[in-house]
Formats: sequence, structure tokens, C-alpha cells
Amino acid sequence: MKITIVGRKVNLKNHFKELAEKKLSKFDRIFDEDAEATVTVTVERNRQTVEITIKQRGMIYRAEETSLEMNEALDHVISALGRQIRRNKTKLERAKKVAPDIDFPDALYEEPDEEYHVVRTKRFFVRVMTPEEAILQMNLLDHEFFMFRDDESGEINVVYRRKDGDYGLLVPEGK
Repeated sequence: MKITIVGRKVNLKNHFKELAEKKLSKFDRIFDEDAEATVTVTVERNRQTVEITIKQRGMIYRAEETSLEMNEALDHVISALGRQIRRNKTKLERAKKVAPDIDFPDALYEEPDEEYHVVRTKRFFVRVMTPEEAILQMNLLDHEFFMFRDDESGEINVVYRRKDGDYGLLVPEGK
């Protein structure tokens, strides 16, 4: 796995970088060598946020944790990633096309496997609009996200409300 470590508003010490690489190395047996992991550390006031994104063959695993201590946030984010990987083990196996005997130490994961059930399907007309108009419509409906067709590209996009109160825009990327 290729690991990139980035510090925003902070100079990261070699000890932290080595610790992050060591903790991510336990996922080496799950991901291929061409998997890419990005560790981003952001410091704001006395909050330290560690975000890890692992990308492999179109599958993305991402977790983010904020704590007073950088190492504590790293521990929490590694645990969260482990839970995500555990929950999606069968999907990962199909994507890797490997035998289902990947070793997942049960001590790392507290949550049992879960199944996904679609309980409702909603159909609606997707209007052509700008992202700003979509945000306005989303707020009028008091929703957390809103799907629309972008007026410039003609692609289906999604705007959503982030935890910090700002907005995000999801745009499809073809490969």
C-alpha cells in the first residue's frame, strides 16, 4: 500500500509518520500494493483531526476523527477504518477476487456483520439547476442532501450539508 501523509497547519514529526505507517501496515494483508492511503492531519486551535482515505480499484474507505491528542485521533480513526473494512469484507473480497480466508482478527472489530435492506424507493424528476439553486431547494425542503442535474455539464450531481454547517458537492468522475 502506498501511504501519503499530509499535515495541514502543522509540521508532522517523524515519530507520528512512522506510527501512522505502522498502524496502517495491519491493512496490508487486505489491500493490494497499488492501494493508496492518504493520512491528513489538521490542527485547529486545540483540536487535532486525523483523516484517512484508502482507495483501491474504485472502492474508497474513509474515516475521520477529532481529538485533543493527535495519536489518540489516529487510534480512533484506525479502529473506525477496521470496522468499515470488517462490515464490507465480502464486497472487498469480490473486488480483490481472492479467497474468503482473509485474516480479520476479531479483536479489532466490535461490530457484527450487517446486511443492507432497501426499505423505500423514491422516484422524482431531476431538475436542471445550478449548485446554488440546489442548495436553496435543499434548505427549503429541510433535507440533508439534494440531487439535481447540473446546468453546465448536464451530469447528475448531489449537494449535501456537512457536519461543520458548510455544503459539499458530489460530481461524477468517469474512468
